[in-house]
Amino acid sequence: MIYVTSQAIHPSVIEYYLNLLPGVILSHARRRLTLLTPYDDSTRPLSLKLLERPRLLERISDAIADKDHAHLVCFNTTFLERNLALRLGIPLYGADPRHLDFGTKSGCRRLFARAGISYPLGADDLGSIEEIAPALARMLAERPGMRQAVVKINEGTSGEGNASVDLEGLPPGADVEAIAARVHAMRLEKPGMAFEEYARKFRARGGIVEERVGIGAREVRSPSVQMRVTPLGKLELLSTHDQMLGGASGQSYLGCIFPADPAYAAAITREAEKVGRLLGEAGVLGRFALDFVVVREGEAGEWTPYAIEINLRKGGTTHPFLTLQFLTGGAYDPETAVFTTPGGQRKFLVASDHVESPLYRGYTPDDLFDLVVRRGLHFGQVRQTGVVLHMLSALGSSGRLGLTAVGNSPEEAHEIFAAAKAALDEEARFEEIAAG
Repeated sequence: MIYVTSQAIHPSVIEYYLNLLPGVILSHARRRLTLLTPYDDSTRPLSLKLLERPRLLERISDAIADKDHAHLVCFNTTFLERNLALRLGIPLYGADPRHLDFGTKSGCRRLFARAGISYPLGADDLGSIEEIAPALARMLAERPGMRQAVVKINEGTSGEGNASVDLEGLPPGADVEAIAARVHAMRLEKPGMAFEEYARKFRARGGIVEERVGIGAREVRSPSVQMRVTPLGKLELLSTHDQMLGGASGQSYLGCIFPADPAYAAAITREAEKVGRLLGEAGVLGRFALDFVVVREGEAGEWTPYAIEINLRKGGTTHPFLTLQFLTGGAYDPETAVFTTPGGQRKFLVASDHVESPLYRGYTPDDLFDLVVRRGLHFGQVRQTGVVLHMLSALGSSGRLGLTAVGNSPEEAHEIFAAAKAALDEEARFEEIAAG
């Protein structure tokens, strides 16, 4: 494996992950791992940094032992990643940039319509903020009881391109000017973003407005289905997750629970499969996910799914699931929504990329490794439960890390996650007090 990062990875972090590999001698695994970096901490894409450094590209190319049996894997795929694969002379395992429209907010709504699945009432391919109010007027004429709408920039990620429009209290047949006033007062999901900046981004990228389903319902959740298309064109249903959301209006991704609730996991998988097959027929390769909102009315009502968007890339649910899969050797059954190890034990996880506190800036990765071992939280191969850490490079700068807690029941996974968070907070406060 050749692994390239913008900055060098601390040796302790490398050792931590290699020690997690079951049945592998650490020194043997380390010899098969080549780590390279441009030593560039700018916010520009890593692929661009590599394309700007021909000598580093040559080192990567030289490290590929057999280009006929190699491929490039990235978090997401743009023209930069495609150009990088071409420069290296190896295939890119991911969606070709010519398919990226399927992953935009407008493009996925068109795909949902083709697949014949349920998705919210809305308007696609809007080119400016000024087009939102007339679109909302048409939507309110069709659904007078609509209480809230969501505006989305076509290429926004993790909910940061979203905004909520409050329609409560508008009189029947409200004019476009009254609706436009609500649009200008909409609540932006990204903290600190001004309306004018959002309007500029919306004009540059385009977007949609759609009904926010589930307002007033007894229960609303946000599950997702993960799939992939293999190089042979086979669609595989990989997993389902319930997403943990937060932010200004509850639209920002914070973490996930695996697997999704069996009450609706099979239903959203069937709907997602219809979309996955269309993507496969179009030639899309690699991993992608389909996000839903599921709504339940009444005490014993059934869950109704609405497709929301397609993430034509890896996402926040990808690495926790792969962690569980690689550490346990288990497999997920999409029909029963159950993940089982070869020994027959069911497994569950809770994961978040947003375990954060200003006090965590005082931790180093080695401190965290020591903490989880002392507290008995470290993932152990005998029982195959415990905590796996990630995103450790964000500790010093932002006091943020990622955490995946694996348990033998949903309750145990939640308990392990909560225990790890409590341990982090307790020891961070103790260190603050000790420092005076």
